[in-house]
Amino acid sequence: MNAYEVIKRLMHPLDDDEKLSVEQDIRRSITSRFDFFLLVVLSCSIATLGLITNSPAVIIGAMLVAPLMSPIIGIGLSSITGNSSLARASAIALFLGAVLAVALSAFMTWVNIYLPFVVLQELPNEVIARTHPSPIDLVIALAGGLAAAYALTRPNISAALPGVAIATALMPPLCTVGIGLALGHGDVAGGALLLFITNAITIAFSGALVFFLRGFAPDTHIVNHRLPSSLLISAFITLALLIPLTYYSVQLFQQANENRLINEVVNQEVSRLRAELVELSLSRTGDSLDMTITINTYNPLRYEQVTELQKAIVDGLQRPVSLKVNQISADRLDPLIPPTPTQTATPGPTPTFTATPTYLPPTPTATLTPSATPTPALGQVSNNGVPRLQLYQTPNGPVIGQIRPGQVLTVLYRKTEENGLVWIEVMDGEGRIGWIPEIYLAVVTATPSK
Repeated sequence: MNAYEVIKRLMHPLDDDEKLSVEQDIRRSITSRFDFFLLVVLSCSIATLGLITNSPAVIIGAMLVAPLMSPIIGIGLSSITGNSSLARASAIALFLGAVLAVALSAFMTWVNIYLPFVVLQELPNEVIARTHPSPIDLVIALAGGLAAAYALTRPNISAALPGVAIATALMPPLCTVGIGLALGHGDVAGGALLLFITNAITIAFSGALVFFLRGFAPDTHIVNHRLPSSLLISAFITLALLIPLTYYSVQLFQQANENRLINEVVNQEVSRLRAELVELSLSRTGDSLDMTITINTYNPLRYEQVTELQKAIVDGLQRPVSLKVNQISADRLDPLIPPTPTQTATPGPTPTFTATPTYLPPTPTATLTPSATPTPALGQVSNNGVPRLQLYQTPNGPVIGQIRPGQVLTVLYRKTEENGLVWIEVMDGEGRIGWIPEIYLAVVTATPSK
């Protein structure tokens, strides 16, 4: 007894009436155009909204409808039986259903962009999860296709079909293609399209294999124990899909390792500054990294510290890094430890200047010419609220210290305009020189004495 006879005995080939019933069921689900396209529209709408709102439960609901499973199984059946009319009807239904799903999901995403029911500041995780197919997805589709085709030939186990529809998702990848096109993310659309093609081809092949083992092949193949050429071709195409899937997997693995290394290095260097990393965003330009980090810190970083941080990250990653740091000033309070009273500077009396004449010995050539010399003035901080009361290294630059309402500062000579605000150079009581918006200060004007 050879392997084919063993499998044939285990699979219990169907009689002619059972074969006809299976073929009619598949054809009926495809040729009923209104029902088919209505299910495509409903399933696509549910899947698109689930992807946009990042809701796995809603996406599972769309998978359960699974209108595209029937034409794919029909293609697998027709490739074994040689039924050209069923093959044509299945291919047309699959193509039109896929195009309709992509177009509808793109339209719904486009409407959401201009009428933002859901604000998409970044791609939801459920969308990203369908943009990096791997060989694991091919194995899942293979097992799901085998289960779906076998359940169709055994009505008593048809209860397994909903689970198969969830495992071999067809509509969510198509909707991800539409979302990617609407948002202008070609890489998202391309990865999701590869996932859909992988699922469709693998399900068709596994379905054809089950139908062959269940006795749907022409008698010549069964008598000669030969595999149909259509089954061999679909098997070759399925194996060929391993090439791009493996490439995507290797890329994803390398990127995951790189991101892990970047997070470790940045966390380590930030913690050395007694700060806490809140958020890290990356963009790659060739071999260089454009990095923006947000940190919590009790002592705001100075410009020199940010420069040293960038240098340390470059040394750790061994590649060029462009760094921008967003600082969030934090205060630590402990209910068991009362705060220490802090002395608050009180402005003193208004300074006065007394003009003192200076005499030079007369000379026939020198002429005494008065010259205006800028003199530092004093200013008192007022609480204007916006922006925050802080001392900046440069206008609108890194924060180097905090200032308080009522604090007296020395106003220096330089003044400039940045982001619609007039900035002036000042020095605080600790000798730190920096910049603040002019609206912070009520300047104490020097008056001459009488």
